[in-house]
Amino acid sequence: MTGPDRSRAPVLSLGEILIDLIAADGATRLEEVTSFAARPGGAPANAAVALARLGVGSAFCGVVGDDPFGSRLLATLAAHGVDASRVRATRDAETTLAFAWKDARGDGHFRLLRLADRLLSPDDADAAGIGDVAALVIGSVALAAEPSRAAVMQAAKIAVAAGVPLCFDVNLRPTLWPELDAARRACEPLLAQSTLLKLSLDDARFLFSVDDADAAMTRLERYEAPSVVLTDGARGAWFVRHGRTESPAGRHVPAFAVDAVDPTGAGDAFTAAIVSRLIARDWRDLQRDDVVFASVAGALTTTRRGAIDALPTAAEIASFLAELPVTR
Repeated sequence: MTGPDRSRAPVLSLGEILIDLIAADGATRLEEVTSFAARPGGAPANAAVALARLGVGSAFCGVVGDDPFGSRLLATLAAHGVDASRVRATRDAETTLAFAWKDARGDGHFRLLRLADRLLSPDDADAAGIGDVAALVIGSVALAAEPSRAAVMQAAKIAVAAGVPLCFDVNLRPTLWPELDAARRACEPLLAQSTLLKLSLDDARFLFSVDDADAAMTRLERYEAPSVVLTDGARGAWFVRHGRTESPAGRHVPAFAVDAVDPTGAGDAFTAAIVSRLIARDWRDLQRDDVVFASVAGALTTTRRGAIDALPTAAEIASFLAELPVTR
């Protein structure tokens, strides 16, 4: 007996959708910023658009305010071919905002003012048709408040029960978690159930109190996720395939040198690219080439103001790869 055919089903991204207020004056500390550019964002929403731009059927589930920013976000999803029928507009809160800036090293930082997005409920998850999607993409921001935490847990429960691949892009925002243990408790069940587990080295430091990539990868190998990817911006990415033993050098993919302008959305582009590649190989055996492809997606995203407007297409990634030395 075979499982359901999800070959034409969309990938569903679920969680926060918001307006990024991105520092527009080059300041490297939030308290010094004097001007912002308002752009659509939110990690799962970025991932949904990134998947669509890579040619993958994509849908989004979340909550926006019944306000001008909410209308803009709905129009943005539709304009990029993302199914927004699972997005709810509420009059109970305004659309969520996030302040974004990059530090002197070029790494992105965020501070969220959570409003409508946290009203995502288990009822929204129940009504989202999760059992019939190609994969479910979630993150940790929605875990930091109720009822959105319960919604994510309900969505994951439905996905796991239905055999839908669960993709957890941890994407921790420390300002949302006054207590470290609360973040660990919220993330742990999802870490243990994920098909694809993606996190940054900063995420790993926060969750596991590790100092470097090797220690983080050793810690992550305790989980049974078939595919695990750890990113560290310009320092590159590391990957683990469950049940495979590889040297640290063999599992590291160096970052690509680009003229970076804005890091916002790079990690979401990376996640979407990995998901697109795993779908193409029916979720079997993550390869180094998949991580290279995702690294190019992330790198290209940083070369334009973003996040959503910066997300690359599959053709742009292919063009970049075609120009690389064959020894890479």
